[in-house]
Amino acid sequence: MIKLNCVNLDKFMEEFTRLEQKITEVNDKNSVLEIKLEDANRLMKFCLTKEKSLIEERDSLLVTVNRLQQTLQEQCNLRVENERLKNEMANLKQQNERTAEDGEAEVQRLVSEMRAQSERHKRELETVRQQCRREVEDAHREALSQLEAKDAEVMNLLEKQDRDLEDMKKVLKNQERERQSELLKLQMEFGAKLARVQSAAQWSQQQQRQEQQHGSSLLPQSVFKRKLQFFQEEKNKEIEVLRQRIKELEENQRAGGLNDSRLKRRKM
Repeated sequence: MIKLNCVNLDKFMEEFTRLEQKITEVNDKNSVLEIKLEDANRLMKFCLTKEKSLIEERDSLLVTVNRLQQTLQEQCNLRVENERLKNEMANLKQQNERTAEDGEAEVQRLVSEMRAQSERHKRELETVRQQCRREVEDAHREALSQLEAKDAEVMNLLEKQDRDLEDMKKVLKNQERERQSELLKLQMEFGAKLARVQSAAQWSQQQQRQEQQHGSSLLPQSVFKRKLQFFQEEKNKEIEVLRQRIKELEENQRAGGLNDSRLKRRKM
């Protein structure tokens, strides 16, 4: 036998409607929660990013703080060092002041000693000046007497030299006249010998031409050439001797002129 359950459809529909409403409400709440979850996730990501940036900023600030602490420590050390240096400078200034006072006192003492020595030196210098003045006057008088004697002696020597110079001038003039006459004589002899040689050479050439024209000769031509060559050599030797003699006389004449000029300069 089949047992039939009685279902109240109206109640079932009402509950089903409520259930749908519940489901709808739950879905709406889920949607809202999902939106809130997304917002929370975005906020969490933003917070994480901000936390990371804050951590980095904190690390940077810690480095800066450490550096500032080091700087402050160095400044503290420098202040301590400055205080120590100030104290040392103050001590040195006091020492310098004491040294300056001692130096000034020493300078005053030295100045007083220098003044005393200067006065003493002035007195000694005046004494030496007076003594030197007396010695100079004595030496001047003695030198004047010696100069007068020397002047007289020099005048006598000059007069003697003038007389010797006049005698030497006379001797040189006589020697000059003799050299001039000898030079003139040698020049005349040279001219005469040169004319004879030239005339003999011309006569020899004319004789040779005549013999060649007539075709006869007393001596062979080679003998005539040797004689003519020998005659020419003798002529050249005589001419060279005369030239050497004239050159020596001219040199003697120049030497005499130089000696005369030297004597004149010596006299002056």
